[in-house]
Amino acid sequence: MKKNAEKTNVMRILEQKKISYTSHCYVDTGVISGVDVAIVLNQDPSQVFKTLVTNGSSDNNYVFLVPVLKELDLKKAAKSVGEKNISMLKSKDLLPLTGYIHGGCSPIGMKKQFRTVMDASAKNFDTIIFSGGKIGYQVETSLEELRRVLRFELEDITKEHINP
Repeated sequence: MKKNAEKTNVMRILEQKKISYTSHCYVDTGVISGVDVAIVLNQDPSQVFKTLVTNGSSDNNYVFLVPVLKELDLKKAAKSVGEKNISMLKSKDLLPLTGYIHGGCSPIGMKKQFRTVMDASAKNFDTIIFSGGKIGYQVETSLEELRRVLRFELEDITKEHINP
């Protein structure tokens, strides 16, 4: 585990709110997938969450946090937010909507606060790890601390990851 020399906006927000967190850095490691991130950080992949942004049939956007080993179940996710269906936001739409690029999207510090749902498995850990708002940066904090800066619900929204 390597401490970050650089602070991201997510870290600044956490510090401003006096939220306890640990920063992790994997810059220049060639890491691509969330599972790779967990391996490089020597963390349980079930504890490392990816941030996914979706668009509902009502044209509302939603944020979902799911463990890197699992996939978002679109039917469960839609049901959790009261939508008929949802789809993944196109990568080209991510930056204008959230202020983040693909691979560096964090639920904290988006241009607008969207309804956020986290997979219920997060309850199984003292802390969870998620994007620090920039590729190569992750933050780790407890759900209790996270609730001080982010409104979210805990729901069963995943399916097991299936490798092709």
